[in-house]
Amino acid sequence: MFGFVLGVLMPVVGFFIVYAILFHSYTFGDFTAYLMRTHEKAATVISLAILLNVLPFIYFTNKRLDLSARGVLIATILYAVLIILLRFVWN
Repeated sequence: MFGFVLGVLMPVVGFFIVYAILFHSYTFGDFTAYLMRTHEKAATVISLAILLNVLPFIYFTNKRLDLSARGVLIATILYAVLIILLRFVWN
């Protein structure tokens, strides 16, 4: 359960990092409005944000905490489904 929660929350942190690095010239409201209008760009930002899940996954794998690593992987797969829906279904 801990791994799943961490796997859901790490991309949220990654989302703010992507905003701070790539879209810092926009206000946060304009940035989120832009992502709501362009689903393909939202999928790209989420794809960059879920890269942060690599850190807890590798940590849990190296510490042999297999259930926590599985939770991170399941959360990442759910984000991947969201990315596919944004990119191909909700145009």
